[in-house]
Amino acid sequence: MLFSLKPLAFAAMLAQSAFGAVIEDRAPAFGCGTREPTTAELRLSQLIASQEEALVGNVTKRATINIDTYFHVVASSTSLSGGYLTSTMLNNQLSVMNAAYAPHDIAFVLKGTDYTVNANWATDGNGYELTMKKALRKGTYKTLNLYFLKDMGSNFGYCYFPTTVTTGSNNFYLDGCSILYTTVPGGSATNYNLGHTVTHEVGHWFGLYHTFQGGCTGSGDGVADTPAQASATSGCPASRDSCPSVAGTDPFHNYMDYSYDSCYTNFTPGQKTRMFSYYNTYRA
Repeated sequence: MLFSLKPLAFAAMLAQSAFGAVIEDRAPAFGCGTREPTTAELRLSQLIASQEEALVGNVTKRATINIDTYFHVVASSTSLSGGYLTSTMLNNQLSVMNAAYAPHDIAFVLKGTDYTVNANWATDGNGYELTMKKALRKGTYKTLNLYFLKDMGSNFGYCYFPTTVTTGSNNFYLDGCSILYTTVPGGSATNYNLGHTVTHEVGHWFGLYHTFQGGCTGSGDGVADTPAQASATSGCPASRDSCPSVAGTDPFHNYMDYSYDSCYTNFTPGQKTRMFSYYNTYRA
């Protein structure tokens, strides 16, 4: 199903929302710092859901989306401890991304990798994000730019939701994902070093919310086949049902929860449809 919205129909709605990062702390010792979707964004996801539901049964074969991708390694020194990732680690990260998204007809094509040694840029949250991205960002709004940083405070990563932007604007340059370098395959972030921080964050880049968005009530993440979930998962439980009064158990194997990397296995068909909806509307 090649589904897209008419951007102009929702431009006024999205203009009401603040364009910002999905910033999150997935380490069990910290609370989640994710920016909540705005009211306008939640309303939009509900409208998209209703249109997707109306198209069920009228599905055509999707062509694979090939995403041009750039890796930007931003380190404080040329040592691994300074954030200077090896080519093997980056190649393995790309493989993890493609293995996770291939069942959903999405592929990432690495177009280039660059290395920058700049202690200010390598530390997130100190005011250099826009300067860094204006210097390093490549491609169009449908190009994925991943910035691997040495220090992100208590965060593992963040991305920006897709929306209507003007090429060359600050919001255009900010688009992309910032990732803590220790979370790539072979990194030192215990339980989170198999590369699925990128998988999770890129889900946000495609427009997905957390599976526990909205808790046990309301429309949740706006995707019909992700069961309601009261809160983020920690670790990899044998079972969990945080919303016992609602059908379904917690989807803790879903890439959009906060489980250990080893626990992640899937996106749902509904999430796949949602990613295509947002991509075709805003990025393609």
